[in-house]
Amino acid sequence: MSAELISILALVAIFVITGVFSVNMGALAFAAAFLVGTLAGGMTSDDILGGFPGEIFMVLVGVTYLFAIARANGTIDWLVYRAVQLVRGRLALVPWVMLAVSGLLTAIGAVPPAAVAIIAPVAMGLAAKHGISPLLMSVMVVHGTMVGGFSPISVFGVIVNGVVDESRLEGSPLFLFFASFVLNLVFAAVAFVLLGGRKHAERPVPADAPGAARDDTLLAHVEMSRDKALTLLGILTMVVLTLFLELDIGLVAITVAVVLGIISPQAHRDAVKNVTWPTVLLICGVLTYVSVLQELGTVDYVSHAVSSIGVPLLSAFLLCLIGAVVSAFASSTGLLGALIPLAVPLMAAGQVGVAGMVAALAIASTVVDISPFSTSGAIMLANSREAERDSVFKGLALYGGAMVVIAPVVVWLTMILPGIN
Repeated sequence: MSAELISILALVAIFVITGVFSVNMGALAFAAAFLVGTLAGGMTSDDILGGFPGEIFMVLVGVTYLFAIARANGTIDWLVYRAVQLVRGRLALVPWVMLAVSGLLTAIGAVPPAAVAIIAPVAMGLAAKHGISPLLMSVMVVHGTMVGGFSPISVFGVIVNGVVDESRLEGSPLFLFFASFVLNLVFAAVAFVLLGGRKHAERPVPADAPGAARDDTLLAHVEMSRDKALTLLGILTMVVLTLFLELDIGLVAITVAVVLGIISPQAHRDAVKNVTWPTVLLICGVLTYVSVLQELGTVDYVSHAVSSIGVPLLSAFLLCLIGAVVSAFASSTGLLGALIPLAVPLMAAGQVGVAGMVAALAIASTVVDISPFSTSGAIMLANSREAERDSVFKGLALYGGAMVVIAPVVVWLTMILPGIN
């Protein structure tokens, strides 16, 4: 059996074992990189570890470290409170506020599953308190993470644009961000209508509800403080330095986090423990395994197999469909780094537009994250009330299944077929 085929079977085994035994995919990927690289590819340990994504590791650790501090000192709570204040008791706008806050968090660097974990308790609590559909709230939060999920300084954006740059292709980070932003807003708007969001338009918070005359009708009051103000200033500084001076976001984020920790040791104390280490392990493990696949020639092998279909547009659609199906049952965070290299021959040969193909793959692989079998969907499900959990699960499964079918078709029609480049 060839090394390429062995490495493909090992990749399939990683996804299967992760789904059945709930073992961290990144840990499995590291083990597979070692076993496949050494036994099937004759690679040395230095060769294998040479594919470790050090830059992305720093992005993940630095950004999640900073957001762990922001959560511990109440900055996230204040941000959500101020955003909810804007609706002034109009319940129909509450899901949109949750979408906006989720999008803001991911746009400035939060990992989408981490942003969902931050927002989910508040969002589902508001849904339960005010009779808003928990399914609708779940969909809006997850789409919100994707609205901002591919900004040039977001984790997903860094991963995808990094893969494109390494492949020596001329991508378009701004088009990727804009495409995900627009399509997820459209999907969210359709879901809002279909899932009953409009019925809240004429149902404000009752005037006689406890606290109805106060600003904290929808959410407990959160005061601004010195630590919150400094954290917001730190996050703004990170955005400015990375966007305009093009400094490394991981190094900037961890520097800001350390400064905040020195100023406020109490909030800093548990921040390192709250870094999303499972996500760090997942992404770094998968990308290390992908580097082994590239070294063994597996990526070229699979890419040429897909390209050999002879119809570039069909090959592109199949890649989008594969991304949607796999991501619905696994973590799209790890999948992004593995999927996009498969389309490199199509893009390098000029058979499809680079910007359109990259955006299509990225969106098809992430818009299905609402599935209850994916990380973000599972977090929303876990934060729903026990009495509603079965119905929420069925709703998420149905919506996620619909996205698996609809998303590849939509991105193929809007981004690949026109040959956007």
